[in-house]
Amino acid sequence: MTEDQAAASQPSPGCAWARNDPLMQGYHDSEWGVPVRDPRLLWEMLILEGFQAGLSWRTILHRREGFRRAFDGFEPAVVAGYDDRKIAALMQDERIIRARAKIETTIGNAQAYLRMAEAGEDFTAFIWSQVGGEPILGDGLTVPASTPVALSLSKALKAKGFKFVGAVTAYAFMQAVGMVNDHALGCPRRETC
Repeated sequence: MTEDQAAASQPSPGCAWARNDPLMQGYHDSEWGVPVRDPRLLWEMLILEGFQAGLSWRTILHRREGFRRAFDGFEPAVVAGYDDRKIAALMQDERIIRARAKIETTIGNAQAYLRMAEAGEDFTAFIWSQVGGEPILGDGLTVPASTPVALSLSKALKAKGFKFVGAVTAYAFMQAVGMVNDHALGCPRRETC
């Protein structure tokens, strides 16, 4: 076996969960754990993590573009105004997860987001205040399902009227948007995030 063949047979460096799917690997290599400060993207990721409840992130990621089209680019001002006709259309849309409770929650979460904005509360500042404005570095060995900080974020979001934001969902969201860096030891992204 040549040196190149041996290198090709080794698992790619990085976190094991992303290795066997090119879309997951691309997401891992370019997005997961990168601090997000854009309020619309933060809201999008919170919604997608809510849709993930009971499913795998792979399932959501493979439908992400469909979600974006179906939910008008995740613009909270648009989503907040969805009516029964739009809900019915979404329930028929095969590009997304067609769970009525999650769709209705998305509309309610858009309304909660807008209430915060109308009250002069910056969504990004609110989210990042939960970690003091800076990412938390995980130990690189274990990835908990939740943490006390995630529970605190969950409670803070619920107090603002958000739903489908339990502590496990909150922690997955924190990982996705770089509030916590849970890249494994030896993963090249651990240092860059």
